[in-house]
Amino acid sequence: MIDFRSDTVTRPSAGMKDAMFSSPVGDDVFMEDPTVNELEQYAAELFGMEKAIYCCSGTQTNQIAINVHVQSGGEIITNVESHIYKYEGGGIAKNTGASVRLIHGNRGRLTVDDVKKWINPDDVHYPVTQLVSLEDTSNRGGGAIYDFEEIKKINAFCKANALPLHLDGARLMNAMVENGVDLKEYAAEFDSISLCLSKGLGAPVGSLLIGNQYFIKQARRVRKVFGGGMRQAGIIAAGGLYALKNNVTRLKNDHKHAKTLESTLNGLTWVKEVVPVETNIVVAVLKDESKRDIVIGELAKYDIKIMAFGPGMLRFVTHLDISSSDVDRTIDVLNKLSV
Repeated sequence: MIDFRSDTVTRPSAGMKDAMFSSPVGDDVFMEDPTVNELEQYAAELFGMEKAIYCCSGTQTNQIAINVHVQSGGEIITNVESHIYKYEGGGIAKNTGASVRLIHGNRGRLTVDDVKKWINPDDVHYPVTQLVSLEDTSNRGGGAIYDFEEIKKINAFCKANALPLHLDGARLMNAMVENGVDLKEYAAEFDSISLCLSKGLGAPVGSLLIGNQYFIKQARRVRKVFGGGMRQAGIIAAGGLYALKNNVTRLKNDHKHAKTLESTLNGLTWVKEVVPVETNIVVAVLKDESKRDIVIGELAKYDIKIMAFGPGMLRFVTHLDISSSDVDRTIDVLNKLSV
């Protein structure tokens, strides 16, 4: 089977399994798991930040960050297509009791001018603006990468207004292998960063939340409250450590495969357009919206899985379990389809 539904479907490589099997473990709630400690220290140093905490998912790291940064009744500025709003089960409302200011932007991205417009006045009728959250790459934007100069402008404005800036960096490493920005320089623009290890990086479980020492101390308490304390977690943390050390630069291969699919899809008579590919996500818009599920069904007959991404929209996500031959086979099938 060729599975393009998401880069979350990746499975550990033999090398990653060996690292996991041989990892020393301890009780992480007591902060005594040596592998978890190594992963957290390695990540913090990699990003040039003080501390990191290992959690079970990107939803959890995002929700912990929001809970630390925002008081109940406060407001978060983010894009209307952001993962923290659309795909985290209403967690902002349930976990923190916060309001959300949703802004339309360019493929899931905000500009400093977007942010400036929506800082609430000091007026009892409005919630207090307490956080700005960005997403890089933008999932709903088809893997779009932020302009680093715009991030710097947003951060400068946030600092001038005493607003923390959070990054949902679920696929951050996909952006970093393309944008040419130094990782430490990039990370310095944010107060907190969530990094997923179980997408393109290929680990089976987990995400990291990275920030300064005080922030991570607070995050550790919130993780416990959210039921996220893990015991001998080194066996899964080892997969994340292996991923960071071995699976970053190879993301370029996934992007190359995505561009190849983009080229083919753009040439099909039943495709209206393809959202310009920047990383590993390919979004095709059909000329006839009603044919979306038909295309998905036809590809499934050839053991090729993709997913719907909105009315008349299809999504393909490339990852380390998609080979060049898988892409070639998929292209052959796509060219045969009569929709």
